[in-house]
Amino acid sequence: MSKPLNIGLIGTGFMGRAHSNAYRKVSNFFKLPYHPVLKAVCARSADKVKDFAETWGYESTETDWKTLISRKDIDAIDICTPNNNHAEIAIAAAQAGKIILCEKPLAMNGPEGLKMVEAVEKAKVPNIVWYNYRRVPAVTLAKKLIEEGRLGKIFHYRAKFLQDWTISPELPQGGAGLWRLDVAASGSGVSGDLLAHCIDTALWLNGSLDTISAMTETFIKERKHTLTGKTEKVGIDDACIFMGRFKNGSLANFESTRYARGHKALYTFEINGENASIAWDLHDLHRLQYFDYKDEGKLRGWKSIHVTDAGGDHPYMDKWWVPGLSIGYEHSFVHQVADFLESLGSGKPAMPDFRDAYRTQLVLDAITESAKTGKWEKVESA
Repeated sequence: MSKPLNIGLIGTGFMGRAHSNAYRKVSNFFKLPYHPVLKAVCARSADKVKDFAETWGYESTETDWKTLISRKDIDAIDICTPNNNHAEIAIAAAQAGKIILCEKPLAMNGPEGLKMVEAVEKAKVPNIVWYNYRRVPAVTLAKKLIEEGRLGKIFHYRAKFLQDWTISPELPQGGAGLWRLDVAASGSGVSGDLLAHCIDTALWLNGSLDTISAMTETFIKERKHTLTGKTEKVGIDDACIFMGRFKNGSLANFESTRYARGHKALYTFEINGENASIAWDLHDLHRLQYFDYKDEGKLRGWKSIHVTDAGGDHPYMDKWWVPGLSIGYEHSFVHQVADFLESLGSGKPAMPDFRDAYRTQLVLDAITESAKTGKWEKVESA
């Protein structure tokens, strides 16, 4: 029989909903050593947190995260706050001996991230960061194909994450709904928000980055701030492009922006090896495009693999419906919860833990530095 794991969620925004949905669904589809119990949710607004608790089935509410962490009946703290709160909450939770699940990016910058890594490692508490795209079945299958050596030596890794929701200069910055535009709350713009996903996936699939050269741009220089009512300088990057070199010798080409009119969440990557290539597109997330040069010449071409087989060949899909029926974005969070709960039972850490996510933070630091200096920058080792 599975054991209860009492969850204390901090934050009731987009990710708070995504995580809560995963906690509610996971035990219906996965047999695991633990099952989540939605024990408490925390947010500053008493009215909003009560409404959230009623919607998602949390047993109780708090308006102070320190009170939540001090509760004896909470086993795990899930941090879904703006980025500038991650470190203080995570370090306090670690010192209290709580299990920690933290939204991405891990921290505002590398030095802050390192303090979080040291805190969880000193306290020896299980921890994980919500880089959920690793657990889209087609992306997980890509990992399996690479590990089987099917691509051979990898030459190129290119990725992009494009949106268009900040083009209007009338859009304010700051506040509950727009903290991602406020550098004091987010630490960076598209690099930490969108590109961080691309970097995490790339490091997981293709190994460490060695050097990078980046440029960033802030297209709208000033915006009204929601909290102060004043027009203030914009400190985030609206767009970021970088090229680089992985330690395995392959070349990197990455782009993210919120100024690509017509694109809402276009996350794609393509990997070219000596024997085969792989391509994936979030807009068609069940499919993995695959080209194998060993195929017979007259039939050689890109295959579109529908990753829904329930016979064990396609990751996670034996837990869902029948072959041919698709799952969606929200299921990547369910898979992450399932893997994390499984890891609590086995004692084998689920990735990315804080140290693994710290590697992405160091790439982000190198991007920031390169964009500032205009020079190639070495990516520090974690």
